[in-house]
Amino acid sequence: MTTTQSSTRAIWAWAFYDWANSAFITTVMVVFFPIFFREYWAKGLPSEAITLHLGTANALASLSIMLLAPFLGTVADQGGVKKPMMAGFVTLGVCATLGLTVVGESQWQWAMFGFVLAVVGFLGANIFYDALLVDVAERPAFNRVSALGYGLGYLGGGLLFGLCVLLTLHPTWFGLPDATQAVRWAFGVTAVWWAVFSIPLWRWVRERAPAQAQRPAFVPLLRLSGKQLLETFRHIRQLRVVWVFLLAYWFYIDGVDTVILMAVDYGKSLGFATANLITALLMTQFIAFPAALVFGWLGNRWGAKRGILLGLAGYVVITLMAVRMDSVSQFYVLALSVGLVQGGVQALSRSLYASLIPQDQAAEFFGFYNMLGKFAAVLGPLLVGWVGVLTGSPRLGLLAVLLLFGVGAWLLWKVPSVER
Repeated sequence: MTTTQSSTRAIWAWAFYDWANSAFITTVMVVFFPIFFREYWAKGLPSEAITLHLGTANALASLSIMLLAPFLGTVADQGGVKKPMMAGFVTLGVCATLGLTVVGESQWQWAMFGFVLAVVGFLGANIFYDALLVDVAERPAFNRVSALGYGLGYLGGGLLFGLCVLLTLHPTWFGLPDATQAVRWAFGVTAVWWAVFSIPLWRWVRERAPAQAQRPAFVPLLRLSGKQLLETFRHIRQLRVVWVFLLAYWFYIDGVDTVILMAVDYGKSLGFATANLITALLMTQFIAFPAALVFGWLGNRWGAKRGILLGLAGYVVITLMAVRMDSVSQFYVLALSVGLVQGGVQALSRSLYASLIPQDQAAEFFGFYNMLGKFAAVLGPLLVGWVGVLTGSPRLGLLAVLLLFGVGAWLLWKVPSVER
């Protein structure tokens, strides 16, 4: 790796992609698409059908990436095309998000189609973005650089989300006739934000050349990638440190994702107003910015594994507090608490994994990492939902998340320390 590649400018350019794409998660995925889908695109449909359509859209996008991620990563490594492939998925996500601005009332099928494409673009681009960490930083800096990305992501996502909330609450301030047009503009602004703040990465991040002297032609590249993927499947069990970490990650990140995905629904089930939930989400975004940076520092001082275990202990406390929660003020305290650990666990997981894998196969191995991340997002919500149904209590359903954190922490403890 050259000095230019590990320069401060390249690191900040890489980290700013988190600032760019996190706006999509917060503004589109978590808040505005589900609300607008229910109240505008699927208006008139039974509530159960709307919930089913939303779940189907998320499942289709996650399943697509889960199946494609390892192969896409192998192709990128063999051909040295992480940046071009990332650009393709970013373009797909940005264009699909822009497309949502022209979907008309009651056209829920088109809204689902556009949303699935946008999420596939977002998730697909993340495979290559994560893998580029090894191209912009040396191993000792992985914790700090990964935390910088997540920190900027929470800050940027929170800023744009706050702007879009203001846009929808006071559309006339921005020359818009009503909230419906304001939400359309929110989708458009998110797409532009995503595209514009991706530019530094395209300009200043350099990808290492593949091991072979010349990039293979497309068809030979596909054949070579397929063979390499099968080879990795056959030998991954021999890479004990990697597969034990991936198994641990599968469990504990499922718990983290479940808290993220179910928090709004849990708050609604307790009778909290939408305005309170949005306020809590904004609090989480902004506290997560400095907290992620602190976790990056802790990762360098204590090691990433210990930093993650600290974050998981925090999640256990948060879950126990949530089960006893009965007021909006307590919900705000929980939002602040989640913000303190969420970005840290995510950032140190990425940096620890980057330190465990072969550097010349980063995209391929991050393909598996992202595949497990997407598969994990299915188990937790189902576990919480079914336990809640069987016990008749959403509070007891939430306790099921403790199992995921416990198993994940136990497996992570068994991962040998190889950080340098």
